Amino acid sequence: MSGDARKAAEGLVYLSGFGNEHQSEAVPGALPHGRNSPQRAPLGLYAEQLSGTAFTEPRAHNRRSWLYRIRPSAAHPEFTRVDNGALRTAPFTEAVPDPNRRRWNPLPDPAPGTDWLSGLWTLGGNGDATQRTGMAVHLYHADSPMTGRVFSDSDGELLIVPEHGGLLLRTEFGLLAAEPGEVALIPRGVRFRVEPLDGTARGYVCENYGAPFRLPDLGPIGANGLANARDFRAPVAAYEDDGGDGAGSVEVVNKFCGNLWTATYDHSPLDVVAWHGNHVPYVYDLRRFNVLGTISYDHPDPSIFTVLTSPSDTPGLAGVDFVVFAPRWLVGEDTFRPPYFHRNVMSEYMGLIEGAYDAKASGFLPGGGSLHNMMSAHGPDRETFDRAGAAELVPQRVDDGLAFMFETRWPITATAQASRAGHLQRAYDDVWRGLERHFRG
Repeated sequence: MSGDARKAAEGLVYLSGFGNEHQSEAVPGALPHGRNSPQRAPLGLYAEQLSGTAFTEPRAHNRRSWLYRIRPSAAHPEFTRVDNGALRTAPFTEAVPDPNRRRWNPLPDPAPGTDWLSGLWTLGGNGDATQRTGMAVHLYHADSPMTGRVFSDSDGELLIVPEHGGLLLRTEFGLLAAEPGEVALIPRGVRFRVEPLDGTARGYVCENYGAPFRLPDLGPIGANGLANARDFRAPVAAYEDDGGDGAGSVEVVNKFCGNLWTATYDHSPLDVVAWHGNHVPYVYDLRRFNVLGTISYDHPDPSIFTVLTSPSDTPGLAGVDFVVFAPRWLVGEDTFRPPYFHRNVMSEYMGLIEGAYDAKASGFLPGGGSLHNMMSAHGPDRETFDRAGAAELVPQRVDDGLAFMFETRWPITATAQASRAGHLQRAYDDVWRGLERHFRG
């Protein structure tokens, strides 16, 4: 099956631009012109609006798309509860928020036959999904495609960060392929199916319950820099059709207020023949991030590496930021170049996609992650500190790793399964052991 997914992923074409009013049709003439909901939609299709924001939110922030589909989404049987597996949702009440620093190794290999949905494993989060506030950190591991079923998340949008093995995502809007080093963004409520491209797959997911991700304002940076809107790619229309004989049978799994619900459709809900709007999925190559930094002295705050932000009701205070530490040059003079020691009012979950992170000499593995909650002191380990303090400050190219961070305004409460996981590093605090007294009075 991975060979079929790889073949489907090869040669995919995309639409360009984050937040654009895109339009696409898989069959010529399927998209109506001059109106959204004509008396009779073209080609016998049904017109349907998918709203990712309230109707009355400001135009600049409003997200909605019009879908022209073979059957309306309303044509489905009753949903019933199913087991949530290792998936958890805010509010996280299994434990109290913990000020201790935590680090995990990668998830172990999945049991044979595990698809992406079954392989979701929640590390923790904050807020309340029913109030559309906060976020959750999930990891996934899978070795099988989601055969005969699709998934949608009513609780939030999903930012998928592959670390090992690529993914083919078949969505209502068309197909996306995301390899390690790329991310895929699936908006709230969009149905999709995941197929590994290379046999096995592993990575991270940020579930954002709050305002949809947007590009951050640039302020004094000016008009250009960081993530460029043109580098976000949206799918072109593609659809599944059982021919109208009702022979198809598809399980549709919906995550709603923290629980999984399922219904068996007699057709595929991925039957959108044409669409237009701005509530759409994207894939983005993190190596296209235009890194900005100091060309004089001091290490910039990590906010300068923000790819996407979900704003809160307080200006500048994000429900969650997605930050990437991409390849870049370090040229600061008289500067400790790795990330500095700090305590932060925000809470940080960091993951590693490949290579090494420049603040940790060892122990931080691709597929693993660390959690530093608000005001928990952290920074470079002893080996990194000693090396950076003695380094010759010549221009240095940092291109041997790709790391990221989910940064959030509230503490992240770890799930019980994360707190007792076998891949939790029990001696993480030891990386700072031996930072000796050098004071000369």
